Amino acid sequence: MRKIDCVLGVDMGTGGARVGIFDLKGNPIVFCEEPYPLYTPASGRAEQKPSEWWDSICKASKRAMAESDIDPACIKGMSVDTTCCTVVLSGDDMEPLRDAIMWMDVRASEQAKRIYESGHDALKYNGYGMVSAECLPAKALWLKENEPETYNKATRFYECTDWLMYKLTGEYTASINCASVRWYYNNEEGGYPIDFYNTIGLDDLVEKLPERVVPLGELVGGLTEKAAEDMGLIPGIPVGEGGADAFVGVIGLNAHQPGKLTLITGSSHLHVAQFKDPIHRKGMWGAYPDAIVPGLRMVEGGQTSTGSIVNWFKNQLCGTVKMQAEKEGCSVYDILNREAAKLPIGAEGLVALDFFQGNRTPHVDPDVRGMFYGLSLGHTPAHMYRAIIESICYGTEAILEVFREAGFVPKAMVVSGGAAKSDFWLQAHADVSNCPVVVPKCSEGPVLGSAILGAVAGGVYPDIDTAAEAMTDVEYTVEPNQERHEEYMFYFEKYKEIYAIAKDWMHSVTNHVTQK
Repeated sequence: MRKIDCVLGVDMGTGGARVGIFDLKGNPIVFCEEPYPLYTPASGRAEQKPSEWWDSICKASKRAMAESDIDPACIKGMSVDTTCCTVVLSGDDMEPLRDAIMWMDVRASEQAKRIYESGHDALKYNGYGMVSAECLPAKALWLKENEPETYNKATRFYECTDWLMYKLTGEYTASINCASVRWYYNNEEGGYPIDFYNTIGLDDLVEKLPERVVPLGELVGGLTEKAAEDMGLIPGIPVGEGGADAFVGVIGLNAHQPGKLTLITGSSHLHVAQFKDPIHRKGMWGAYPDAIVPGLRMVEGGQTSTGSIVNWFKNQLCGTVKMQAEKEGCSVYDILNREAAKLPIGAEGLVALDFFQGNRTPHVDPDVRGMFYGLSLGHTPAHMYRAIIESICYGTEAILEVFREAGFVPKAMVVSGGAAKSDFWLQAHADVSNCPVVVPKCSEGPVLGSAILGAVAGGVYPDIDTAAEAMTDVEYTVEPNQERHEEYMFYFEKYKEIYAIAKDWMHSVTNHVTQK
């Protein structure tokens, strides 16, 4: 067996569990993934079985240990990240009383609307806008109203992270990350928002929630004998408090300090920044106190559709490009990026809106849709692709405008995910926002972030700042071009104007379609 001091991270996504083992400098040794199913019993509903989570975690962990040939005694700490707003309820024995309600489940939309209509001051964390049907209070209210027997039987109500921490350590805790970001928890205002819960009809919820609310990376306990046996590890490994995948990923990218913006890309874009002051503003979610590191407040923005639009365009409108890619022996994206880069800024008068599935922030408008303006017979797929990429970058810049108005001026954007694979996309983001884009050496932000939290819990490093600095590195930085930025600003203003001019018309069409 190899005698290398390591830390272990568990990343629980929607589709499966991923275990990563890293040395104490953050260099990856092995990744192993095991899937688990997602159940959709009805439209708008999504559920999973916690027992299947655990089975997959244990399989992935045993494979990782076998493939790495690391001596289990060399694992100095571990932690986890999971989906956020994935709700579980049980008795004191922590055996779930029903399948977990997943983050993407929107059955509680009516309850979320009523919570918003309460007008309570706690809604400042929603940017004074609509409440998400994904959040724990909305789902708790739905369960209370629609499954009262199960709700009343439950003595414990918590998230996926908390269930997993119990399986690992035997301790019933709540991650301050999930509690602050989605439960309206605030240390400075007494913890759980009892008045808010009472106002929205959840006066009995607090007694079911974990009493112990723990910061990220704080030692929760040692790995139990049963968990160690199941995972192929040894008992007693220090287990640090985990949190939501995206926000733990901020730590894994070493982007949790004020001045840095985390840009997490994939099907959608998530924007995360840290403030020192308790700022609340329309069009911006937060600022959530102590959500990532103590003493700082996290804000977030998001674009509902980004990579998903690019994928839609590739699959639906790029037949000739696919044929060309096959001839050249390359990917469709290679050709699209190459040809789009040859075109001028603004795609020769073609402007797109990236609202294919509505707008998350800053408008919080689910009833707008995507659009192209300026199409002519001279436009090609490359023009449309460029317009889509530009619109996504404009959407990010619109969010950053709100952040800047609130007092946050990003010194750099640290990026992870699909967009990091496209030099064209990265340069466009840098130029539009006039901000350097940092590409980290390890793009596995969440699982590395979990490993970093494990390193802190195990005493390898004294705190998150020190651990993240020691265990992450930068691959390269994309610098903005001032001249190109100025040209982009003309089209950015038109992007904003299109929404202002067309939103009422779009609402009318969307509502007409959905009411049929």
